[in-house]
Amino acid sequence: MTSLPKPGRAWMARNMAAGQRAVRPVAMLGVLGTLAAIGQAWCLARLLTDAITTVPSQPGASEVLWALLFAGLTVLRAVLLVVSDGVSFTAGVAARRRLRSDLFIRVFGAGPGFLRGARSGELAALAVDRIESLEGLFARWLPASVLAVASPLLVVLAVLLVDPGGALIVGAAGLLVPVGMALAGLGAAAASQRQFVAMGRLQARFLDRVRGIATIVLAGRAEQEAQRLQTAADDLGRRTLRVLRVAFLSSAALDCAAAAALVVLAGRYAAAWRNGASPVAAIFVLVLVAEFFAPLRAFAAAYQDRLQAAGAAEQLASLPDLPESAGAPPIRTVTATGVTVAFHDVRFTWDPSRGAVLDGLSFRAPAGETTVLVGPSGAGKSTVIELLLGFVRPDSGRITLNGADIGTIVPSALARMTTWIGQRPVLFAGSIRDNICFGREDATDQEVEEAARAAGIASFAAALPEGLDTPIGEGGYGLSGGQAQRVAIARAFVRNAPLLLLDEPTAHLDPATEADVFDSLRRLALGRTVILASHSAAAHAFGGRTLELSEGRTRPVQGVA
Repeated sequence: MTSLPKPGRAWMARNMAAGQRAVRPVAMLGVLGTLAAIGQAWCLARLLTDAITTVPSQPGASEVLWALLFAGLTVLRAVLLVVSDGVSFTAGVAARRRLRSDLFIRVFGAGPGFLRGARSGELAALAVDRIESLEGLFARWLPASVLAVASPLLVVLAVLLVDPGGALIVGAAGLLVPVGMALAGLGAAAASQRQFVAMGRLQARFLDRVRGIATIVLAGRAEQEAQRLQTAADDLGRRTLRVLRVAFLSSAALDCAAAAALVVLAGRYAAAWRNGASPVAAIFVLVLVAEFFAPLRAFAAAYQDRLQAAGAAEQLASLPDLPESAGAPPIRTVTATGVTVAFHDVRFTWDPSRGAVLDGLSFRAPAGETTVLVGPSGAGKSTVIELLLGFVRPDSGRITLNGADIGTIVPSALARMTTWIGQRPVLFAGSIRDNICFGREDATDQEVEEAARAAGIASFAAALPEGLDTPIGEGGYGLSGGQAQRVAIARAFVRNAPLLLLDEPTAHLDPATEADVFDSLRRLALGRTVILASHSAAAHAFGGRTLELSEGRTRPVQGVA
C-alpha cells in the first residue's frame, strides 16, 4: 500500500474505519467458530485415541459422549458459518450502497462543471466496476484481518495447554506466512492500480467508439479502431495476470509454512509415541494445524480484495468534495406562488485561463414576466441557467429568488419551484405517458392528457400505434427533435412550477417546427417567471424584456436592466 498516493491512503483509512462496525459481528462469529473447532479437535483426538489404544468392542459411554459432542459442535460451526456469510454479504451491500450514494452526491453536487471534464465511460466504470470491486474489502478483508490475528492466537493458546513445544513450532510457522506474503506482495498494489487504470481506459474507449460508430465507419477507420481496442484489451490482460501472480505466490508461501509445521510436528510426535506417550496431545495438535492456517488462508485470499480496493481508491479519492452546507444564513424555502429572480454583481469563472464568463452581471426578472437572454456563444447565457438550477454557485455576488439567497434555499424546494427545458430533452425508455409523468409522478391521466394537448403532442400521438402509451426511447418508437421537445414541454406543464428556465429550446429545429414549439412554450409561460436563453431570432418575438449579454454583463435591448 506504500505506492498508493496520500489521498488514496486517506480514503482507504476513512472508509475502512466506517466499515469496521458493520463487520464486528462477522469477526465475533469467526472467533466462536474457532472455539468450536478447538472443541472439535479435542473430541476427535479423544475418539481416535480410544480407537487406537483400546480393544474393539461396543463403544463405551465416554466414546458416545465425545461423538455426540463432536456432532453438536459440527452443527454449531455450520450455523455460525451460514450466519457469518449472511452478515458479511449484508456488510458488503451496505458499503456499496453508501459508497455509491457518496459518489452520486459528489458528482451531482459538483454539477455540469465537473461532468464536462469527465468521460462518461470512466464515470460509468467508477460507479459500477470500481465500487463493485470494493465489496470484498468490507465483506471479506476487514473480518479476515481481525480473524487472521485472533483465531491463530486462540489455537496457539489451546496447543500451549497440552504441548508448549508444539505451540512454539506452530507459532513459528505462522510467523513465516506474513513474511512470505510481504515478499510476494511487493509492488502488488501498484500492479492492481495500473490494472484498474487500464480497465477504465478500455471501457471509456469502447463506449466512446460505440457512440461514434457511424462516424468511424464513414471515415474508414473501423479496422484501426478495432485494432486499438484489441491492443487495449491485451494490455489489460497482461496487467490482470501480473495481479493474479500475487495470489499464487501468497498461497504457495502459506502452503509451504503449513507443510513445514506438519513435518516437524509429525517427526516430534512419532518419536514421543514410540516412547509410549499418549497420542491425545499429538492428534489434537496435528488436527489444529489446519485450523491455525485456515484464517491465514482466508486472509491471503482477501488480500486480493484489498489490492483491488487500492486500485480503485485513488480514483474515488479524486472525486470532488461534498457540497458545502450553507453558511450563516439559515436553510429555508421561499414562497413559490410567484418568483422574482435577481442577479446582484454576479461573477463566475469556469476556467481561470479563459477569464470570467460572468463579470459583475446584474439584472432583475420580475415575477410572472419573461426575460430573454441573447448574445453570442460563450456570452454566459447557459451559465445563468445553470446558476439558477443550483448546479454551480457564483464566485462572488448574490442570486436571489423572492429576496432569498439561492444558496440558502433547501435544494428540494428549489427543485420543486423550477422547470428546465434544454436543447436536447432526455427521453427515458418507456411510454410517452411515462415520460410526461416524469415531471410529477402523481399526475392523473386527465392532467397528462391536458398537458399533451397543450404541448401539441396530440397532433402526432394519434398516429402512433398506442397513442400516449406508445413505447419510446431505447428500443421504442423514434421521435423527431420537435416531437421530443413537445414531450419535454408536456412534462413541464404537468410539473407546473412557477419558474421556467429555457436553454436554447429550439436550437436544432427547422423554422416551421421552431415556430410550433415556441407557440407551445408561450402557453406554458403564461403566469410563470420565464428566463429564456436563445440565439434564435424567433426568440425576440417570444415577448417580454430582452437582455443582451456581452463580456459577462447585460446590455438592455428593450426595457431597463
